[in-house]
Amino acid sequence: MNFCSNCGEKVRFIIPDGDNRYRHVCTSCDTIHYENPKIVTGCIAQWQDRILLCKRAIEPRHGLWTLPAGFMENEETNLEGAARETAEEANAKVENMRLFSVFSIAHINQVYTMYLGDLVDGQASAGVESLEVALLGEEEIPWQQIAFQVINETLKLYFKDKKQGMFKTHYGDIIKQDDRTYRVNYF
Repeated sequence: MNFCSNCGEKVRFIIPDGDNRYRHVCTSCDTIHYENPKIVTGCIAQWQDRILLCKRAIEPRHGLWTLPAGFMENEETNLEGAARETAEEANAKVENMRLFSVFSIAHINQVYTMYLGDLVDGQASAGVESLEVALLGEEEIPWQQIAFQVINETLKLYFKDKKQGMFKTHYGDIIKQDDRTYRVNYF
């Protein structure tokens, strides 16, 4: 950030008085421009013994598989965002949604919230952000082609809970170790 969105003057990257982090601060009107993590929300849409996956038509990770998910919008609840993203990416409607997992991913300033829901009538088709969609059982999941570590972790938890016959809510942190290695801490 170079200029204040409030008055248009230059900003400095400093630690404001009474704060403990660097922030962009306007040199003219003293507005502090806070940057906070983004919330990503999505859904594990299940139908019979299968779940809905989308092959990404956009970057990042074009051509890889993911659960329908995306950034939460202003003026919507987290649950509404998960349902909207499922509709946008897979032309699918979900019902009976409940929170399944929350992951903090500090190195990219994101918090992922994933819901578990029932895919209405098993109907889905590729939306504008998806090359294709598929209803897949555990043995059909393309594990080597999953787009994001958080989706990989969410899928593993889902199938573990499914085998145990009980779904619970999971919380964790995904911590980047290096370019290809992550550590997951569960709470």
